[in-house]
Amino acid sequence: MTVRVAGPPALTTPAAAHLRALGATLTPQTPVPHTGPAAFEAAGAPGAATAYTAWADVLPAADAADEATVQAATGMMQVHGRRDGPPRGLAVDYAATCASVLTVQGLLAALLGRARGGAGPAQVTTGADRAALLTLGQYLAAANAPETEAVPLSPGGPPFTARCGTRFELEALDPVPWARFWRDLGAPEEAIRTGWQPFQFRYATACAPMPEALHRAAGSVPWARVQQAAAASGAEVCPLHAPAAPPGATAHPAPWTLTPRTADRTPPATATVSPAALPLAGLTVLEAGRRIQAPLAARLLRQLGAEVLRIEPPGGDPLRGMPPCCEDISARWLALNRGKDAVQIDIKSAVGQAELRELASGADVFLHNWAPGKAEQLGLDADRLSAVNPGLVYAYTSGWAGRLPDAPMGTDFMVQARTGIGTVARPADEPPAPSLMTLIDVLGGLLGAEAVVAGLLLRERGGRGVRVESSLLGAAEALTAPALHRAAAGGELRRPAGFRRPLPTADGWIAPADDSAPTAGARAARLTELTSEQALEGLRADGLAATAVTTDLGALPQDPRLRGAFTRDPHGSLTVPTPWRFV
Repeated sequence: MTVRVAGPPALTTPAAAHLRALGATLTPQTPVPHTGPAAFEAAGAPGAATAYTAWADVLPAADAADEATVQAATGMMQVHGRRDGPPRGLAVDYAATCASVLTVQGLLAALLGRARGGAGPAQVTTGADRAALLTLGQYLAAANAPETEAVPLSPGGPPFTARCGTRFELEALDPVPWARFWRDLGAPEEAIRTGWQPFQFRYATACAPMPEALHRAAGSVPWARVQQAAAASGAEVCPLHAPAAPPGATAHPAPWTLTPRTADRTPPATATVSPAALPLAGLTVLEAGRRIQAPLAARLLRQLGAEVLRIEPPGGDPLRGMPPCCEDISARWLALNRGKDAVQIDIKSAVGQAELRELASGADVFLHNWAPGKAEQLGLDADRLSAVNPGLVYAYTSGWAGRLPDAPMGTDFMVQARTGIGTVARPADEPPAPSLMTLIDVLGGLLGAEAVVAGLLLRERGGRGVRVESSLLGAAEALTAPALHRAAAGGELRRPAGFRRPLPTADGWIAPADDSAPTAGARAARLTELTSEQALEGLRADGLAATAVTTDLGALPQDPRLRGAFTRDPHGSLTVPTPWRFV
């Protein structure tokens, strides 16, 4: 497959790297930069398709000129800033990276639709603004639900700092190891009790106000003592690392692996796919996911047209009731699982395992994010499921992809700590700290869906089942790679002080585009005397790009910049725009 690529480097570079990893030939080898939307024109068997990616596809162009303004207008700065209080921009190009992954997904899906014998869409369009809203889907759904949050959205959260100055992330998935850890460090019982709920909910709220007594307890002991307490309690700790290139690698590895099986499968059906149908229409995905990564991947496959059957434990997914709710169903859960069917299976029992194998025998994809080794323990690993369905695309969305033998628990904030995201996501004048926005879980879900679509296309062309694996580590490496490339070229690893920090006005905040920030920043004192509308009018009159920072996610559906972009599902839960437009 040959792909002609042109467009802004921020929107083309990550996508081009993924296309190369899939074996595509890029022409030219270095994408042609220009200021319009990025364009990816694919040609070759089984046909041709084109993907376009713009900064603004639902927002007005004046409000989404680059990464900074997209983060500001969509509410990403507000969510990332919750830990510290005021809105803050991510110092990594998160919206552009997510948009690049969605671009490749859309392009591969269009090609897959054609490979399956249908006319299929010839063009797919996405935008960095669509990508940003997708990543914020859970937060937006919660902010616009009729119920309130279970915990206050107040500033605060990890990391903690030991007496020697080591900053570290802590993970405990239930209250018993949490309490044991802090008791071992001498923390007061009241602080241990009141700290657990905000800590537990930080994955949902992007903030975790911790009792100061817990920070004092951590700061009263050396790092070695912290490690001892974690080992004895069952909690896990990880010091914040600086980003580093993979050992022995000359370039970052692909964020997923695709391994075709050696056994042939039944040739693909040649039934024509309706031109009006979405590219994955008629395909079936079994999803056994938890938390965010795998459920989001399956949700994206559903939005591409696949039928998704979710495997839940007896009694159902406990996260269905996580507040805030819409008609007794969690708004956050709906954001990840809307449109799926579900069946309850006890996969720990022999009967349940047999039932799942029977379902897998007629499915196209099996997707899970279980802990390492669990699939083998249950008899539901790739080899055994492929034995009942040689054409199966077996997809594992893992934490570490088996590449870091000393890795901590594979959860979002631990991955951020271990891989250096906490360093590169903040500018040089902020101490390193993981973002409490679930950057890695969400990007990991996007990469998981991308890997599945690539696996389906490979299966369609080669006639064999495929094992695909993506990981949170791959997501983290996608975000740290630009900083490592800068440093390797003699630049600074971290962005400069004040990078993407919004400017206060008399009634809110504005965010200049990265190129306009130095000039706009020089006017910061005057801007505090102006309303945001007045400040933007003055900056734009001088040819500077900027937008107002969204600080209230509950008001975003009424924001004139996004009016009409959101809908409500049958439960009344807010739904963000779909990631793609197919033509």
